[in-house]
Amino acid sequence: MAELGARRFAVTAGSGSLRPEGGVTMPHAWTEEGVGVVAELTGGHLLHLSVAACVLNDLYREAAADRVPLAGVRVEADGDFDPDSWASNGIGYRVEIDSSASAEAIAALLARVDEVAEIPRAIRSGASVRRVGD
Repeated sequence: MAELGARRFAVTAGSGSLRPEGGVTMPHAWTEEGVGVVAELTGGHLLHLSVAACVLNDLYREAAADRVPLAGVRVEADGDFDPDSWASNGIGYRVEIDSSASAEAIAALLARVDEVAEIPRAIRSGASVRRVGD
């Protein structure tokens, strides 16, 4: 997989001290001011935004459970698609955290979220997508 930022479908979701400038603000259960989202409105961007938003949400959930303070979180996700089949060539994400917690606590939080985040897990397992109804 190419380095983050080298692809055409980059998105950013950020909260607190790491909320991005521009974009739109979406309500968020874990923060009063909501989450700032910078993304284009294409299917590829929305797929990657689902990964970024899930990781961001789960960082707040798991941090609250472990009493790890979070002043801000920013998740950037990116990826690309085969130009003929539109099969994903993979999704990469990067996390920035503003916290007074130790580096060890942050590393443990990141590792746990990488394991439990539901959307990345669904994509990694190869979820089927099908049209239902008429």
